[in-house]
Amino acid sequence: MPTPQILQGPLLLDRFQALDHFLARHQPLWRPRPFHHLQLPWEADHPELATHLRQCTLDHAEAADVDTTLDAPPQPFLSWANEARDLSLTADLPDIGLPAAPHRLDVNVPGRKWQQIEAFTRRLDYRCTPTHWIDWCAGKGHLGRRLLQPGQHLTCLEYDPALVTAGAALSQHHQLPAEHIQQDVMAPHCAQRLTPEASVVALHACGDLHVRLLQLASERGCPQIAIAPCCYNRISGAHYRALSAPAQASPLHLTLDDLALPLSETVTASARTRRQRDLSMSRRLSFDLLQREQRGCDDYLPTPSLPVDWLHKPFDQYCQDLAALKALPLQGQPDWPTLEAAGWHRLAEVRNLERVRNLFRRPLELWLVLDRALFLQQQNYRVRVGSFCAHRLTPRNLLLLAER
Repeated sequence: MPTPQILQGPLLLDRFQALDHFLARHQPLWRPRPFHHLQLPWEADHPELATHLRQCTLDHAEAADVDTTLDAPPQPFLSWANEARDLSLTADLPDIGLPAAPHRLDVNVPGRKWQQIEAFTRRLDYRCTPTHWIDWCAGKGHLGRRLLQPGQHLTCLEYDPALVTAGAALSQHHQLPAEHIQQDVMAPHCAQRLTPEASVVALHACGDLHVRLLQLASERGCPQIAIAPCCYNRISGAHYRALSAPAQASPLHLTLDDLALPLSETVTASARTRRQRDLSMSRRLSFDLLQREQRGCDDYLPTPSLPVDWLHKPFDQYCQDLAALKALPLQGQPDWPTLEAAGWHRLAEVRNLERVRNLFRRPLELWLVLDRALFLQQQNYRVRVGSFCAHRLTPRNLLLLAER
């Protein structure tokens, strides 16, 4: 296994190109979603692996999510897994330390969120000490307040007026030099908020919101930028718009479905949430089998998000109501018990077949982060990419540090 490295300088482009080649070569493995297809393109080429995964149970898939070394599926699964792991390796950014937080600064911040904030703030290692922090999409400004040191001041930009008001009250309570501003960061006039003296930070700002930060901050000459990106699929278009020249030259043309792949991993779901998820997925898969038969068409039919209350309906009522929602008249008398059992059986198959697709979650996420890093490098920033916290704290643990 290669030694993990902080990605910077020429390593940014080297790793991006290696990931780009890997992802492009294996597109048939990760682009089709098992949820949407009764048969996947790669199964004909790897029948032993496909048969093995289709025979595994739902419990097995759940356990394999937690421990990827649980079993050894037939080759070439392990070869793909090893290459994906090696290409995804990044080192932890150094912990530079930070003075202890003021008394009760973490009050009303969920424990996991506060740990993420602590980890993020301890990795902001810059040559020049910031004097003005801008907390982008700040919420109540917990991140910005934790960063504040004597002699610095803080501006929090947030769209939700209730969060602006609550954040301002907290900053006033702690007697901190912070200004909380209601701001749509996508609005044209937002550029005026950024100055060549402002160091901008964003912890898990979604999609277009953090891309907007990178574009405006680099355009306005902000000296330092630190972002931990999230929700790459929260964009206005139907396809990904690459930022850097290498990504624009890539053969990959990513859809919203592709961009959602890195986000399909969770480490915090409760047992109740997982049961609810499995019931919802099994029912959707049952309905998928029903609609293919009723329409005489072997294609997936997208269905909208449904209220949780729908899961309390009897199975037959659920399917009938969903059919009505999709304007699909049902013919004949479906065998509801058989159809319900088929949905659970297919869920086990889908969850195990997804183990192949899931190998590409981290490589694709790092590809996306490196596109952002290379964009900033093109704007004359010194850029570093590494991890800021353990994976168990959040899978979105990649941090991009940039300094002019």
